[in-house]
Amino acid sequence: MSSVLEPELIEVMEQSNKDPEELSETLTDEEKREIDEEASHYEGKSSVGLEALRIVQKYRGWISDGSLRAIANYLEMPVAQLESVATYFQLIFRQPVGKEVILLCKSASCWVMGCDQLQKHISQSLQIEPGQTTKDGIFTLLEAPCLGDCDKAPVLMLGEEMYRNLDESAIDELIDKKKQIHADKSSH
Repeated sequence: MSSVLEPELIEVMEQSNKDPEELSETLTDEEKREIDEEASHYEGKSSVGLEALRIVQKYRGWISDGSLRAIANYLEMPVAQLESVATYFQLIFRQPVGKEVILLCKSASCWVMGCDQLQKHISQSLQIEPGQTTKDGIFTLLEAPCLGDCDKAPVLMLGEEMYRNLDESAIDELIDKKKQIHADKSSH
């Protein structure tokens, strides 16, 4: 099984010579600290399942089976219960994704306003289909049943930002801007 290991886990793995799957079942001190901070606002740790998933995903990029077990163990809740939370929310990724996730709304409103044409444009521009990641690992294109902004269709979410009333040129601008950001990061 191949997995994407974040630099922090690679360092831990090199130090301890442990199996990567075993390591993914361990939360880092920083992840635990953030989960504990979130849990301090609630009655019990198990109340922060969604937030714990988001915290770990922030560091690792996605939630592997090992990460899911680590979170469930830390929160002292059944893995199946946490899995139901993880698979319900479309912004929790259970498979590796690119650094930038494009979530394209496919609701009836967005469909009427041309989301299918926009999806084709994005696919052609990035040379990927929905569910795929670009060869450079920067973009993943996913479809969403609804992003809840029907009066401003068509919409997409890129990272944590919503973009509304889109056309092909607006999408090209967004993609070019993100490409430039990643090019600048890699040159430093």
